Amino acid sequence: MRARELLSSAAEELARAECPSPRVDAEWLLAQVLGVTRTDLYANGDKPLEPGEERRFRELVARRAHREPLAYVLGEWGFRRLTLRVDPRVLIPRPETEAVVGRCLALLSGLDEPRVLDVGVGSGAIALAIAEEHPTAFVVATDNSPGALAVAAENRARAGLAEQVELIQGELFAGQDRPFDLIVSNPPYVEPDELDGLEPEVAQYEPRQALVASGATEAIADEARSRLTAVGALVLETGDGKAGAVADLFRRLGYEEVSIGQDLTGRDRIVDGRAPR
Repeated sequence: MRARELLSSAAEELARAECPSPRVDAEWLLAQVLGVTRTDLYANGDKPLEPGEERRFRELVARRAHREPLAYVLGEWGFRRLTLRVDPRVLIPRPETEAVVGRCLALLSGLDEPRVLDVGVGSGAIALAIAEEHPTAFVVATDNSPGALAVAAENRARAGLAEQVELIQGELFAGQDRPFDLIVSNPPYVEPDELDGLEPEVAQYEPRQALVASGATEAIADEARSRLTAVGALVLETGDGKAGAVADLFRRLGYEEVSIGQDLTGRDRIVDGRAPR
């Protein structure tokens, strides 16, 4: 079967499965099988696929039709200037987290050789993006999941950032006592009763411990106070509609210059504050 016919058939299958963007997903999957860009698909749309290529494509489409996230099916996902390996051991990097990195870089602007701590590194998205875009930064990244750390280590190697990013297994701050110029985290913030209302891609496939709130936001905000330099800042990603409450928490804990930032769609999703004096 030719590529264009396969695309149409796959898009129909994904639409029946209620995937949000069936045509685009089919294009991504076929492009990966053929080792080309999505644009190239239309330049060679009449080309027949080899039997092995067609079989592989149908396998990937079947996985996506079961609502497995496209990023997991592809095995990688773009984040700012990086392409990261992702699988069910880690959350899929999201556009709102790109805005978190942007805020971190703004706060680090002008600092030479800043020390940064990423609490809950997951795939490594935040830690690696900061290191890649602020070449003099040194980033310590912690996670209590050995699987997540393995993914982060692979992404660190792919990005060539082993000298800038240290990975440590442990809860939250993992015994890190030296002060940091910036502490950042994308902590779990989905309430347990909200999980079943999320898309199947999230509720059924992404790691629950990285999704469901368990007091991490409060714990990080509390403990970070004693681990920041005098001019250090804490940056947290928050759930939609929760930024105001997190900002109030920062103020109660004594943080100064507390601000709320927006994600790429204009929603309040980022809270930061300077170290208490």
